[in-house]
Amino acid sequence: MPCLASSSSVKKISALLVNLCRLVLALTLILSGFVKAIDPLGTQYKIQDYLSALSMPGLLPDWMTLTMSIVLSALEFSLGIFLLFAIHRRLVSRLTLVLMAIMTVISLWLWLADPISDCGCFGDAVHLTNGQTLLKNLVLLAAALVVSRYALKMVRFISKTNQGIVINYTVVFIVATSVYCLYDLPLFDFRPYHVGADIRKGMEIPYSAEQPQFETTFIMEKDGVRKEFSLADYPDSTWTFIDSKTITVSEGYQPPIHDFALERIDTGDDITDEVLADTNYTFLLVAPLLEYASDSNFGNIDQIYEYSQDHGYGFYGLTSSDENGIAHWRDLTGAEYPFCQCDATTLKTIIRSNPGLLLLKNGQVVRKWSHNFLPRAEELTAPLDQLSIGHLPEENPMSKIAKILLYFAIPLSILTIADRLWAWTRWLQRRKNRRGRKTTKTTETTEASETTETI
Repeated sequence: MPCLASSSSVKKISALLVNLCRLVLALTLILSGFVKAIDPLGTQYKIQDYLSALSMPGLLPDWMTLTMSIVLSALEFSLGIFLLFAIHRRLVSRLTLVLMAIMTVISLWLWLADPISDCGCFGDAVHLTNGQTLLKNLVLLAAALVVSRYALKMVRFISKTNQGIVINYTVVFIVATSVYCLYDLPLFDFRPYHVGADIRKGMEIPYSAEQPQFETTFIMEKDGVRKEFSLADYPDSTWTFIDSKTITVSEGYQPPIHDFALERIDTGDDITDEVLADTNYTFLLVAPLLEYASDSNFGNIDQIYEYSQDHGYGFYGLTSSDENGIAHWRDLTGAEYPFCQCDATTLKTIIRSNPGLLLLKNGQVVRKWSHNFLPRAEELTAPLDQLSIGHLPEENPMSKIAKILLYFAIPLSILTIADRLWAWTRWLQRRKNRRGRKTTKTTETTEASETTETI
């Protein structure tokens, strides 16, 4: 008896461990996949960073890296949901193990070589160092090993009959989310230029912040021999100075916004402070590369520029393209607004659209629009302070989360509850039938016994 009790306890503990590992893996993959899915362009940029780190920039065309971005986010999110519901337990657990093994190898390379400072595991929502990423993936790899080894101990939340519904609904939902965010803008903006952000505050460095540390090495020569010296052991005047080099020992504090600078191409003036300090409204048309910018809505852009001129608002185009690219854009669209030069990475960070439109007031981001959803002429019928688009949107992150729950989590929850009730009803029916058969058998046995006694 003690051995049986001990064996039962071990089984319960192992089942608890498997389902705990399954829950950790599922929630991590769901979060990782979702934050990638709502920012497909950001994930594409990260894939391109990896290719550049491997000395293969431009190896794959943009459409292919974008497709990889959508597929990767859909794969992670779907595997997380399937683990959570224990769908196709053996297959899903093995696919998860393969995925985590690949991710762990990549994170080990990042930790050893340090080609990229942030792996992009959670998009812009959570930033991890390469060491933290490796530790996270090792823990998840161990969890994936446990789940894969004891896959059948995962408790099902949905019956086999309805698994296909969950699979199809999950894949359609996450792919549709990526496509929508690609056409418009990410549902959630975790970057420092989000709506409501004060760009000037994002550029501030606290007084008590850690300062960057540098180390300078001097190359000196004496009697045909060259040696390197630091400031601490700088040699006497008998040595001849040849060269010096300075390296960064410690990066120190870096503000969230550290590379926002606007230089007018026609005058060469830096107008960053002027734009950020303007208490009136300013439109910024952001196009990282005009050569690849969509010109499908240039008519709306020109109308917004004319509207800004009529009401005394600033309007600037921001791009990293050269004068030839700007001239081509002007010829194509008839643009008359001035352009400013800005870093391409900064522009891609500001807005996930090429082109995209920002509305600033006193350095604060009031609105952001994709080129597919620009304000139309019928909306611009009065000064901006009298229009809803001239003020911060009323929709907050909680309302967006509520919509996601409404469109995805609640339907799946209702399906799960209905499925469990149906399974419970079937179990009760089977139990009732077993009892009925047992009662019938007992009655028949009793009647046979009575007949025998009578004989």
